[in-house]
Amino acid sequence: MSCLLPRMTKVDVKNYLESIYSVPVSAVRTRIQYGSNKKRNHLNQRVKRPDYKVAYVQLGQGQTFQFPDLFPEKEESPESGSFEELQKEFMENEKQRQKNDPRRGGLNDWFGL
Repeated sequence: MSCLLPRMTKVDVKNYLESIYSVPVSAVRTRIQYGSNKKRNHLNQRVKRPDYKVAYVQLGQGQTFQFPDLFPEKEESPESGSFEELQKEFMENEKQRQKNDPRRGGLNDWFGL
């Protein structure tokens, strides 16, 4: 786990993981990653990146962590009035409009009358 708030303690990280993700945590180790200050801006001034906290979490024996699915697959049937349904209806109307006119015989579409 990386990019924690620097004020979060080991106990906070453990409680967060156990309450939100329901994962038994055995141990938590943290460290502060100092941001580099070697970069310079257009005025030749040093620019320091912010510091952040990194946590190493050890789970209980035999436990695995599965990230939750934040973007589940959409259902096949679109809702009434949704963008997908309107787009599908528009495309069907466009295909119907672009069909060849049977009264025109064998003339090409680009040859307009």
